[in-house]
Amino acid sequence: MRSAIAVLVTTVIVPAAPAVGQGTIADYQRALGLRDKYQTLTHGSPEPATWLEKSAKFWYRRSVKGGNEFVLVDAATQAKQPAFDHEKLATALNGVVKPEKPYTATTLPFNRFTFVEDEKAIEITVTNTDWRCSLDNYSCRLDERDGRGGRGGRGGGRGGRGGIPGPVRQPFEINGAEPRRSPDGKLEALVSNYNVAIREPGKRDLTILSGDGSEGSYYDPESLVWSPDSKKIIGYKVTPGHRRYVHYIESSPEDQLQPKHSSLPYAKPGDVLDVERPVLFLVDTKKQIVVDNALFPNPYDLSRLVWYKDSRAATFEYNQRGHQVFRIIEINGDTGAARAVVSEEPKTFFSYSGKKYRFDVDDGKEVIWMSERDGWNHLYLFDGATGAVKSQITSGKWVVRNVVKVDEKARQIWFAASGMYPDKDPYFVHYYRIDFDGSGLMSFTQADANHVVNFSTDMAYYVDTYSRVDLPAASDLRRGSDGSLVTRLESADIADLAKAGWKPPEVFTATARDGKTDIWGVIYRPTSFDASKKYPVIENIYAGPQGSFVPKSFAAFNAMQSLAELGFIVVQIDGMGTSNRSKAFHDVAWKNLKDAGFEDRILWHKAVAKRYPYYDITRVGIYGTSAGGQNSLGGLLFHPEFYKVAVSSVGCHDNRMDKIWWNEQWMGWPIGPQYADSSNVENAYRLEGKVLLVVGELDTNVDPASTFQVVNQLIRHNKEFDLLVIPGAGHGPGGEYGEHKRFDFFVRHLHGVKPPEWQDLEKLMKSTATSQQ
Repeated sequence: MRSAIAVLVTTVIVPAAPAVGQGTIADYQRALGLRDKYQTLTHGSPEPATWLEKSAKFWYRRSVKGGNEFVLVDAATQAKQPAFDHEKLATALNGVVKPEKPYTATTLPFNRFTFVEDEKAIEITVTNTDWRCSLDNYSCRLDERDGRGGRGGRGGGRGGRGGIPGPVRQPFEINGAEPRRSPDGKLEALVSNYNVAIREPGKRDLTILSGDGSEGSYYDPESLVWSPDSKKIIGYKVTPGHRRYVHYIESSPEDQLQPKHSSLPYAKPGDVLDVERPVLFLVDTKKQIVVDNALFPNPYDLSRLVWYKDSRAATFEYNQRGHQVFRIIEINGDTGAARAVVSEEPKTFFSYSGKKYRFDVDDGKEVIWMSERDGWNHLYLFDGATGAVKSQITSGKWVVRNVVKVDEKARQIWFAASGMYPDKDPYFVHYYRIDFDGSGLMSFTQADANHVVNFSTDMAYYVDTYSRVDLPAASDLRRGSDGSLVTRLESADIADLAKAGWKPPEVFTATARDGKTDIWGVIYRPTSFDASKKYPVIENIYAGPQGSFVPKSFAAFNAMQSLAELGFIVVQIDGMGTSNRSKAFHDVAWKNLKDAGFEDRILWHKAVAKRYPYYDITRVGIYGTSAGGQNSLGGLLFHPEFYKVAVSSVGCHDNRMDKIWWNEQWMGWPIGPQYADSSNVENAYRLEGKVLLVVGELDTNVDPASTFQVVNQLIRHNKEFDLLVIPGAGHGPGGEYGEHKRFDFFVRHLHGVKPPEWQDLEKLMKSTATSQQ
């Protein structure tokens, strides 16, 4: 990270002598050294297993003294051995990579690998470079692999969660695309002069199938798909929308003195988008059929076109602008007639980015589909011919999290779910199998914990890796037929961690605003905790509706613990509006992102304070990044009676300024007054507490202008605030520098003391490190 510029509006600091455990230099030293202290003190902690394809063997990585090692297991014999010679591999990599600090057998610079050449070599990635290393002579060479990336599906081309949209294809670029060869090899399809054409391979003479293509409405060559019988072609005709760009100035480039300008295509809510429309071509008769768009009149996105194996029809998925209609559309391969196989039309939003699953059974005769239509996320079996629901496969007041495998012949589904067990943590993931008709439910996971299960290719075995925030990780090898235990693989030892002062966070639940729903969170206390003292409270917030975020699995170190070391109690909560509970729980976010579950969060805080007198809710801080940056500032703006101090990093402070898919999904389309209602920019005049805004000048996820527009409004309304702008930085809370500034901000405003001088702390840290060598 480059140097950082802090733009600070003068803040009145209350001088005081810090008490022990309230932001002293010793507290800072402990906080900043906690990661290195704790990370190496858990031994035998397993990571999830990776099975070798079509094999009874798998490997996993586990923690050992000094680092980690990779273990190879044969499930059939239970033989367990090192996956390779770690010492020899470290020596080989040191020779070719030449790292500044040599690798050792327990500090290999990768956490995943792939066996190749019948397990005689492995492929790894080290510092963004691909290597292939022989396990015979332990020599490593650059790996010239092809196909490691590739273009993703059509869905998401307008901007993923990372904020970087897919490549924008201009009409004049499309004619040079690779032709598409027919399955029988006799013809190839391509786009020439914006129109679809066919020709014999190797020939130049073209037969033009369409005559309506132009620069303003052209055929996308990457969308062209031949039917399996080579008699039909289907593809999308595209009418281009608006091309919006976010512009960046890199103030301090490393390779030149002068600043650099760059731009990034970035669609925002309300923008005019490309409109795609499927067109069918019958090759023998050269007939063109423009498909009637009555069932997909206003697309946000259309998925890739896919033919059934018998060529009777092609299908695609239609996501309507506003995300309140989502359909599987089938196009008849002879007539071009369109019909809806499945149609989701919720009153709020269809959560397509996290709760969509489809599996075509028997070439589309039936469809397994995921839906929240009964108020919970479940699996349904549809009749592919009529679109009728044949059966609801899963049901109950719990949610399917994802599908692992579908066996068409056995008519069984393996899936992950949470919330099935009353009075247990509803977010813990467990694994199950069920029949298509909803019978025969079988559980593969028994422990009251959060599970990750990985099955062998033939489903004969599985490895269950599980833990809780207060339960170290363990892993078991079990049989897929009945879930019976084959052998315990690992059980983490945290004796050294406990001796070092580590204590688990406390899991705490309280009742939500509706008076009946449990809200779950965790509490981190300082290792120097003294129940006779009063502790300010800091909430780590991320209320993005796309997921749930409170830690559920064991970790030797969490950054919230470091912040707690400065004399705070630090918490994280999943309030209403986040995902992985009921549809009603999730819908609280609909067109109301400013809500952020604050009513539930505040009730949760008050419940903790009622139980623990040391939990001081007269001094509450809040911090977050990205959507959490929006939420943390929102806490001060919309609930100033409770939240007093905030550190807001790279926030999407106005949902009209952020990426289109994330914001239109939760805030709706067309743009309405709800966007201004939830905007931190529009509501900046409300600021009462203390806020530190953090932004990286090259953030490609959230437009940096979003933060500066908040700044503009705060200045207009003569509000006091602090601002940290980090040259060259992207999306994040500012690295080590940003973390230190966050520490200082909370110490200054919640403890009311002056933080230690940075140079004094740096000297102390260096001195301690030297003495420990």
